[in-house]
Amino acid sequence: MTISSLTAPAGMLVFTFTMVYAGLTDLMTMKIQNSLLLLFLLAYVMLAPLVGFTISEMGWSAAVAAAVLLVAFIFFALGWIGGGDAKFAAVSALWFGADHTAAYLIYLALLGGAFTLCLLQFRMMVLPAWLHARPWLARLHSQGCGVPYGFTMALAALIVFPHTRWMTAIF
Repeated sequence: MTISSLTAPAGMLVFTFTMVYAGLTDLMTMKIQNSLLLLFLLAYVMLAPLVGFTISEMGWSAAVAAAVLLVAFIFFALGWIGGGDAKFAAVSALWFGADHTAAYLIYLALLGGAFTLCLLQFRMMVLPAWLHARPWLARLHSQGCGVPYGFTMALAALIVFPHTRWMTAIF
């Protein structure tokens, strides 16, 4: 048993927990905690070399993440996404690296578009009174509320992640 085969499951757990937690908290609060993203970043820095990523691969992953961050902050400046979404997309791209970031972004665009259309349809419906007791649902139903893209970022990430080296290092 190699260190890679022991470390990869830790990476899978960290990745999965982060995606589920960030996606659900963004859906319910419209916020993605900076502390969560920082821990996610540090986990990559600690685990990637142990899984077997080379310095060159980690460098390319960092370059791709920086490019995603740049584009995401342009989207943030235009008011299309939130700042937490921009940081979340970038640190997720870091974990995917150059090999899988394009697939992640394609899934993200498709899921984000579908989710936005569903949310717009939901906002045109009359919200039953018993659902008004759920503040996060009432907020999501509000016309003035944005779209919690972190939710679809997490879904896209969970779709792509099984195809990455993090998973194939085990099998």
